[in-house]
This record gives sequence, structure tokens and C-alpha cells, in this order.
Amino acid sequence: MEIVWLGQGECQECALVGGKGANLCHLAAAYRVPPAFCLTASAFEHWRCQDADGAATFPPELAAPLATAYLRLGEVCGTPQPRVAVRSSARDEDGQLASFAGQHATYLNIVGVESVAAAILACWRSAQAPHAIEYRRHWGLSEEVAMAVLVQQLIPADVSAVVFSANPITGNREECLINASWGLGESLVGGNVTPDTYMVRKADLVIQQRQIADKVCMTVPAANGAREIAVPRWLRRQPALSEDQIVEMARLAIMLEATMGWPVDVECAYRHGELHLLQCRPITTGVRTTDDNQHHKPP
Repeated sequence: MEIVWLGQGECQECALVGGKGANLCHLAAAYRVPPAFCLTASAFEHWRCQDADGAATFPPELAAPLATAYLRLGEVCGTPQPRVAVRSSARDEDGQLASFAGQHATYLNIVGVESVAAAILACWRSAQAPHAIEYRRHWGLSEEVAMAVLVQQLIPADVSAVVFSANPITGNREECLINASWGLGESLVGGNVTPDTYMVRKADLVIQQRQIADKVCMTVPAANGAREIAVPRWLRRQPALSEDQIVEMARLAIMLEATMGWPVDVECAYRHGELHLLQCRPITTGVRTTDDNQHHKPP
């Protein structure tokens, strides 16, 4: 099986769709997760068998199934040429030990089936990037990669955020930490912008701290891709989130922690006032995955 759909069939099997895909599939029915399909690890193995010299192109026999899936995604999104994010989802990615954040390729605002195929191919090739191999060695993981690829409707975010259901710096399980900035999430997760920081007490959703940063850059959609631009001067020191949005994000993180059974590191985005869940992985540093304290439910 080369293609599966988020929220359907075998998409929760990590061996088939990787950690990122499996986590999102588990949540797709209950949360606002953008529609997506996944080229499975089987498709990657099929390609890798042809790639002895590192020059294999996208397998012709997968072209028709990909075109059909992209057309179907367009029907779901209401456009014949949906803009998508193409993200790696290795079997051991977004797991309890290592997140692989930034190790494998991600491509944003990709349009057209030929461009999607090229982005998938680049994701497959990123499995053997020297820094990704070194990362695996550091964590004692196998260098034999099983790489699925997620093709997901792009949310052209007004604001992007990373939300932790526990404080990854202090290890405190009683508070949520939120980092937020303008535009798509790449400037934020890539560390190119200093984001706003908000601290929320989980017991009663009281906002305990706010640090509004000078957000100098943002990532925005460009022609069949994305680019980083300067934030307009008047917007740089404006809060990226309203009080209601801060509370909504904290509530989401608390609910996801209860659903997944471990402290979560969540990527999400607001578009026209609606909160979308983009990724959910375990927090891999500084936080116990078992809790001696009472779990707090959002009031």
C-alpha cells in the first residue's frame, strides 16, 4: 500500500506512515487537522530499491496514484490545485526519544502534482542527509530509515505557534508554554525569529506571563513555495495572540496531553480566527513522561 489517507484505514500504523503521520491520524477525527494523504514507507522502499546510485527519479508507477490522490485532496479542499505542505514522516520521527525536528525536509505552499512529486522526492533524499544520519547516531538509532511523506493542505497562517503542555525548560508539568509569531511556522520552528512567549497555569488557565518580542521576520507563501520577509515595523511589537487565543491554545495542549498520554509539543496555526492543529509530538527534553502530580483538565 503506497498511499493512505489521514483518519482512514491503516493510517495510525507508525510502521506505515511514520511517527508524524500516525500521531496526526490518531487526532484527525476529533480536532481541526488539515486534510492530508501519506505516501507510505512502502513507497519509499520502492523508490530506494531503484536508487543505488542516488539518482533515481520519482517512480513512474507511483505517478498515477499520486495524481489521483492530489485530485481527491483538491476536491476536499474545494480547489483543483490545492496548496500543500509536504513533510517527512520517518518511522522513528516524533517519538518519545527524538523529535527529528529540522532534520528532514519540509516544503510549504507546493502547487501542482509535478511539484508535489518533486517535493516528495526531496523528502526521500533528505533521509540520507549527513546531519540526519549524525542525528541518528547521536540517539543510537538505526541508520536504516523508513520514510513516509505527508501531503497536507497548507494553512496560510496569520499566526503560527508552538505549544508545550509542560514547561520544557523547567520541567514543570503544571504550566503550558506558548511561543507565537506572525505567518507560517518555518521562521518560528527554524529559530529565525524571536517569538512572543506566554505562560499559562493549567489548573485554571490563568495567563501568568507574557513576553512580547520584536518579531523582525516572518515566512509567507510565495510562488510555489515560501519565503521569509521583514515584518512591517508597526506589527513587530504587537502581540501575536489575543487573550482568548492564548487560552484556546493552552486548552488544546491540555486536551492533547490527555488524549496522547504524554506531554505534548504541538504546532498549530490561526487562519481567519480558526485554530488548526498541524503537528503533535512528545516533548523529548526536560519533562518527565509520567506524572506524579494530578493531571489538570481545562475548566
